[in-house]
Amino acid sequence: MCYRYSVPGPKELEKEFDAEFARKESFARTYHVSSFDLPRLPVITNEDPKQIQLFVWGLIPFWVKDEHGAEKIRVQTMNVRSETLYEKPAFRQSAVDKHCLVLADGFFEWQEVQGRKYPYYIRLKSHKPFAMAGVWDHWVNTATKEDLFSYSVITTKANPLMERIHNTKKRMPVILGKEERQYWLARSLSKDEAVSLLAPYDQNEMEAFTISRLLTTRGKHPNVPAVLHPFVYPELQQASRQAPLF
Repeated sequence: MCYRYSVPGPKELEKEFDAEFARKESFARTYHVSSFDLPRLPVITNEDPKQIQLFVWGLIPFWVKDEHGAEKIRVQTMNVRSETLYEKPAFRQSAVDKHCLVLADGFFEWQEVQGRKYPYYIRLKSHKPFAMAGVWDHWVNTATKEDLFSYSVITTKANPLMERIHNTKKRMPVILGKEERQYWLARSLSKDEAVSLLAPYDQNEMEAFTISRLLTTRGKHPNVPAVLHPFVYPELQQASRQAPLF
């Protein structure tokens, strides 16, 4: 699944996606962010494809009654499987008419080898920003009258590269190419057309490498450049005996 990723700065995002940040929004380059911190991160919605907005990661459906319900459900909706997107109550309305692009330039995943887990950083070979397919919703807190906009990242079955890395769950986020981005945001998109876009990305366009365990080390702040630096685990190289992942 996808619970951690990195996001480039505003200039890179605006250039790649031909959109502008809303004036009220303030965002800086993020080297690592975890969904469990319930952050606000850049997305582009089908309602305003020329604007980059900051939404909360962890979708809160419009029908949630109160804050308790919102806090409970949002930690369960950080990801949604493409296979059940149109079936799960929390997502099926958003699947129809609330699509978004979740903006990133890499994501983190774990490989399990001989009972130990090793972190990887995965990105495009071009090192350019990319869009993960997402769905969003608008919830109103009835107690405070506050509007809250939130999203979930859609996942699909892993391509061969991600099968080797995420070898326990064998999942990956849906990455959309430039043409697919436009289709995903199209208001006239049918269910069959939408589902056809939620496929594994071409592994030949991706690269991956092991990094240190900084991202989960207690007392360390992982939102620093060092979290993206390659790190070699000798025991992993000896155990895997596999072709290079990059």
